[in-house]
Amino acid sequence: MASKINSSNPNFYELFEKLLARRATRVEDATKVSADIIEKVRKSGDEALIKLTKELDGLDLISTGLIIDSDEIDEAINRITTDQYDALKFAADRITAFHLKQMPDNFEYLDETEVKMGMRWSSVDSVGLYVPGGTASYPSSVLMNAIPAKVAGVPRRVIAVPQTRGSINPLVLAAAKLADVQEVYRVGGAQAIAALAYGTETISPVDKIVGPGNAFVAAAKKLVYGVVGIDSIAGPSEVLIVADTLNDPKWIAYDLLAQAEHDEVARSILITDSEKFATEVINAVEETLTSLQRSEIARASWEKQGAIIVLSSLAEAPELVDRIAPEHLELAVEKPDELMKLIKHAGAIFLGRYTPEAIGDYVAGPNHVLPTDRAARFSSGLSVFDFMKRSTFVECNVRSLKKIGPSAVTLAEAEGLPAHAESIRVRLSTLK
Repeated sequence: MASKINSSNPNFYELFEKLLARRATRVEDATKVSADIIEKVRKSGDEALIKLTKELDGLDLISTGLIIDSDEIDEAINRITTDQYDALKFAADRITAFHLKQMPDNFEYLDETEVKMGMRWSSVDSVGLYVPGGTASYPSSVLMNAIPAKVAGVPRRVIAVPQTRGSINPLVLAAAKLADVQEVYRVGGAQAIAALAYGTETISPVDKIVGPGNAFVAAAKKLVYGVVGIDSIAGPSEVLIVADTLNDPKWIAYDLLAQAEHDEVARSILITDSEKFATEVINAVEETLTSLQRSEIARASWEKQGAIIVLSSLAEAPELVDRIAPEHLELAVEKPDELMKLIKHAGAIFLGRYTPEAIGDYVAGPNHVLPTDRAARFSSGLSVFDFMKRSTFVECNVRSLKKIGPSAVTLAEAEGLPAHAESIRVRLSTLK
């Protein structure tokens, strides 16, 4: 079963540090394999994609085609229910509305020396959006990756999605159309990342790659960084729930298992201030696992990566939350806003008993592509900013150059860079 530690234990902080360290290191294990795949795609292009997809996914791209055209996408839309399409559209509209609020403003100003300066934002030219297949297929990931890119103004938006178990989930293709993706390719894994980064005969290279994937995808993204930009190196999914005793234990059990069912190395942690409530949640988890459709995956995750931390008071929770820096944080407490003010590090925060993390996966509006493995200490979830870049600008006139130039000359000479100094001095010499 999941591990349990209590703050009353004299060795609590030692046990807590061990809990933090107990994470899978799959990216490192996958690096060599991904590097070999990338090199093959760089050298052989489409030929390598065809061979690797046959070898790794059991799919014959010669028969199916690498490109998923508009006819196939329209046919997929016809196979989903009206309720499913409407739900996707509802989610897309809410995600769009939230990300429109993120759009930054340009600015410029004239300072006291008459130097004009400012900053302007512009989008990247092209982006590759990776959509994972694996043990579950995620149309929601299409929306979460593609919509911010569209809102940011990226002209070319490309999706790579693996075809497994005979077909691509039609909801994935429907989501691609709803998000106005222009190109969809039937390829996954490290080979897809390589194709997006370096290009092949069929796939033109992009400027940035975003989206979660398995360990090989994560390793490949790390390896191509510098050739292209990337959003992050995503690890296994995780949730941390801070819950008081006013919660229904079954609700919390489902919230924990909602992460556990993603992956055997996903992590679900509960922090509470009641030993009795902790036991009730454990029992509810065990009961739920007996009937859960993905129980084998969820049970493995819960037993290997799950944890319950019992504190004497939830006032102790913020310090531990910031140390864990979770991808998802649920504050299922009486006054979640007050507790949130004491917490700095979390990818996304879900406030109150009626805001399960799963609502954020689909229809809340904020992005569900979030930092994992404690990366919330220094990074944020996917947003329009991941598809934009800043350029600063400066303009001097005769008067302003005369005012600020001499100090720049002094600093350039102090740094031993005479051409720097002279490029300013030759201009100043004409102004005297």
